Amino acid sequence: MSWSEAGEGEPPPEAGRRSFAMAAAALVAGSALGGLGGCGFALRVPPRLSFRSLALTGFEKRSPLADDLRRQIGAQVEVLDDANKAEVVLHALADQRQKSVVASTAAAQVRELQLRLRFEFRVVTPGGRELMPRVQLLLSRDMSYSETFALAKEQEEAELFRDMQADVVSQVMRRLASIRV
Repeated sequence: MSWSEAGEGEPPPEAGRRSFAMAAAALVAGSALGGLGGCGFALRVPPRLSFRSLALTGFEKRSPLADDLRRQIGAQVEVLDDANKAEVVLHALADQRQKSVVASTAAAQVRELQLRLRFEFRVVTPGGRELMPRVQLLLSRDMSYSETFALAKEQEEAELFRDMQADVVSQVMRRLASIRV
């Protein structure tokens, strides 16, 4: 029985296109997901830590990097305030954010900035045995600048520092995962 025989008239032309588009989208999504499963694709998970407790020392009182590290590490092991009770101690030697002018106009207007994040640390046992010697992580990002868009550029700067900080945290996590106590 066709649409016209049922007395309902012809189907609206957009209904056919809509159902075709939905079927095509489902086919594309299904083939993409099926292809990812076969290639060994897996979401990135934080590396597994081989110790049970860790203490963070040497950070400033309100360090955003220490907060991020505490959150990431705390998902796997206990983060203690007392370094003597911890199995491993991560001691921050430097946690610096720097901003420098890279390019300016003849009228001394800033046109490009370089943002740098430097984090130095070492990992020891409470007894002082060195598990990881001094490590320095240095990240930098270039950013254009315009006085006209100062507020937007300030937000962009904060976002770039957050991205660099997330990168530092993931690098520290990978390094901590290599430690065997």
